[in-house]
Amino acid sequence: MRPPGLSWTGIFRLGAVQMCLGAIFVLMTSIINRVIVVELALPAAFAGGLLAVHYAMQMLRPHFGHGSDSGGRRTTWIIGGMFVLAVGATLSAVGTVMMSVSAPLGMTIAVFAFVLVGSGVGAGGTSLLVLVAAKVVPKRRAAAACITWSCMIFGFVVATEVASRLLEPFSTVRMLAVIGGICAVAFVVSVAAVWGIEDNNADVVESATYDTGKTPFMVALKQVMVEPQTRIFGLFIALSMFAYGLQELVLEPFGGAVLGMTPAESTSLTGKQNMGVLLGMIAMGIIGSRNIRTLRTGVAGGCLASALCLVALVLTPTQLAITPVVATVFALGFANGVFAVAAVGNMMHLVGQGTAGREGIRMGVWGSAQAIAMGAGSVVGAVMVDAARWIADDTMIAYASVFSIQAGLFFIAALLALGIRTTDELPREHAAVTTG
Repeated sequence: MRPPGLSWTGIFRLGAVQMCLGAIFVLMTSIINRVIVVELALPAAFAGGLLAVHYAMQMLRPHFGHGSDSGGRRTTWIIGGMFVLAVGATLSAVGTVMMSVSAPLGMTIAVFAFVLVGSGVGAGGTSLLVLVAAKVVPKRRAAAACITWSCMIFGFVVATEVASRLLEPFSTVRMLAVIGGICAVAFVVSVAAVWGIEDNNADVVESATYDTGKTPFMVALKQVMVEPQTRIFGLFIALSMFAYGLQELVLEPFGGAVLGMTPAESTSLTGKQNMGVLLGMIAMGIIGSRNIRTLRTGVAGGCLASALCLVALVLTPTQLAITPVVATVFALGFANGVFAVAAVGNMMHLVGQGTAGREGIRMGVWGSAQAIAMGAGSVVGAVMVDAARWIADDTMIAYASVFSIQAGLFFIAALLALGIRTTDELPREHAAVTTG
């Protein structure tokens, strides 16, 4: 008889897959992005457009989730997604090399490569989260969310550190070899990490079943979208991740333009925020393991704390006091980390609730909302700063306007989070209906 629920070793193995996914993807936003803009002196808009292609492909996450629901194995979709991601990332390096010979040909290859990157992230990432939700017992889900997300951040760090050392002395041919090598290693590690987990561990929720009837996609999607908790949680994810994305391309320029920081100092400011995120994730992973109500409190509390930190950032006299701003940014990161892990923990509880056999498509809907909102927020945040600076002709007011809107969105997201209910929090008769 297969043991119910993953051991801690199994959870860390799935975290290793997330680490490999992050390690490959960060190469696109760091090395490829920089080489296109700096070494090749091509428009930054093209590099941004490639990332937009990746985000656009996230709209297919519900399709990928439906595919894994339709009688197929989650493991197959995870391995397939990682393979497509690795091939796409390597091909993006090929396209970048070709741009120095023929810009049109190289750009065409790069666009196709980012289609593969987005598809691989969507297919592999969606099925991985469903597998975690299906195999991890409820009391460990907050910790599992913390582990998988922390592993992804660790993948960012490891990949960029390894690549930075191997790229010296730089050449586009060396870049191709380094990216191809990292992708190959990450794919092999991810296959080894996920192999056997689905077969050797029983599902811990009754509804974690496959749709052996293979219901048409649009029918299955409509069944999921009429579920109140699916809609509420999807709206929460979209709103909170849009708010989070607003600061993505704004924080470091804020450090330079308003605080007068050097590039190294503004990079350190981002580092302080990421350190706060990691500590917030760890804290929520420990505290949230107690019960689902603690997780829901963490979602609302993390969003509310994020809003308050942003208000403090706006009200701090930045020209006179840099130290309080740095502390506020660290606190903002901590609050972001708390709400992120709490949200993923809630997601793992909610994904198995509703129409049976729809876990993949339900996770796909939420994953699509997260990715698109995050991408849109990043672009809108940068545009808002330019627009506010042009209207007000005041740099501080420009950034303050973005932070203020971000604070308002986080506050609304906190209110939405209070409406999230899992089966164990609903009246017994209502719970029976929602899981039947």
